[in-house]
Amino acid sequence: MQRRRFLQGALGGGIASSLIGCAKTSKPVNHALPFSTAELPLQTPSLAPINAYADRIISTNVCTRPFRPQGPRTEVEQSGNKTLIHNYGHGGSGWSLSWGSAALAESLIQADKQTPVAVVGCGAIGLTTAIQCQRAGYNVTIYAKERPPYVRSSYATGIWSPDSRIVTLDHAKAFADRWQWMARLSYLRFQTLLGLAGTPVEWTTMFRMADKPFDDHGGHNIPGEPPYPNYRQALLSDLNPKARDLPADKNPFATSYVRQFPLLMFNISAYSQHLLDVFHRGGGRIVNRTLSGIDDFKQFDETVIVNCTGYGAKALLNDESIIPVRGQTCKLMPQPEVKYGLQYFDQHTSVYPRRDGLLVQAGAEGDFNNPLANIDPQESVNAVAQLAKIMQSMQR
Repeated sequence: MQRRRFLQGALGGGIASSLIGCAKTSKPVNHALPFSTAELPLQTPSLAPINAYADRIISTNVCTRPFRPQGPRTEVEQSGNKTLIHNYGHGGSGWSLSWGSAALAESLIQADKQTPVAVVGCGAIGLTTAIQCQRAGYNVTIYAKERPPYVRSSYATGIWSPDSRIVTLDHAKAFADRWQWMARLSYLRFQTLLGLAGTPVEWTTMFRMADKPFDDHGGHNIPGEPPYPNYRQALLSDLNPKARDLPADKNPFATSYVRQFPLLMFNISAYSQHLLDVFHRGGGRIVNRTLSGIDDFKQFDETVIVNCTGYGAKALLNDESIIPVRGQTCKLMPQPEVKYGLQYFDQHTSVYPRRDGLLVQAGAEGDFNNPLANIDPQESVNAVAQLAKIMQSMQR
């Protein structure tokens, strides 16, 4: 789909006012979305060595991604006198699509402003949805069993990955317009968070390593998973920062194929705290509550409830459309001098230079449709060992 046709369609409706602004002016306004800094020259940063040693691991966590083959569920359900707005099932794209998904969910509320609204869940989707509802004029209370840093979202990788396990290729065409709208709005919101105290969001330099030539197909190169669309290439080409394949004389790594590109990264600890602060400053409050079934929604005083329970919706609503995708990460002690990350998908190892520690992601066959949230220490030790091999072979 061409960008202009998308803007005339999906952004031409009422929801689009949150993206292009509601202010009325006597002069024509150019509503074209900004282009990324795609033409700025890429410079290779100083590659400070990563201290990849198992005894520098300071934490290990498992995140269960809530994947739905048909895409996230964002729809209204009436239950007695309660209006339930479901907003869950974002796979590996929860942080990335959070603002767009929040705006879409809020647009489904058909109630007077100042109406009390309950948001269930305090992860990436819950927090941004609560803030979006506040900004629309609603009085919002978050109800959650846990809050950051103990929600599943806090254990995510924390990178801009808006089409990561978001929908299968079979459902890609039907979901494309909605995905593009959410991705573009979210991208714009993230640009407003750059440079804030604590660096909740920042750009970093990534190197993707490969044992064979790169292809442009979507997917995670893990056997047993369905094919996914490469929405970013097809629908966000104007927002994709420029990448380059390094020639042999500029390749510092032992692999034959290396691609350098900028990547938007979320420092989840600081970003979660930023969202909590914004929510509280807006008059919001958080109430501890555990839900065990859909009938528990009847106990809420609020008549409008936005359900942002993520993977928890599988048990809460008996939603068998949710497929768990297990993901384990560990953090190495922070190294402020490391200003780059690595992705070596052929070896199921990635590292991201987050401020709260170097985030090492391990990927393995068997993660798809795996509901187990157990930590396998050896899995992270092996990923760190693979990272150490990369460091040993790297030319500086």
